[in-house]
Amino acid sequence: MQDVEQVIRERAYHLWIAEGRQGGNEIAHWLAAQREILAASIKTLGTGATAAPKAKKPKKVTAKKVKAA
Repeated sequence: MQDVEQVIRERAYHLWIAEGRQGGNEIAHWLAAQREILAASIKTLGTGATAAPKAKKPKKVTAKKVKAA
């Protein structure tokens, strides 16, 4: 996954473009982007979509008896 800060930066940039590229709202764009990205991350974690699969139990290995010749 990309760096979270980079993802937020890109989203803030898109918000800035959508609002007509006017200056002075950098903090508002950053905070809105941060809320969106972090909320999406939390939602993904809640669904278990990023959870690692459970490890399988190893098979039990037993020693075999050797008959004397």
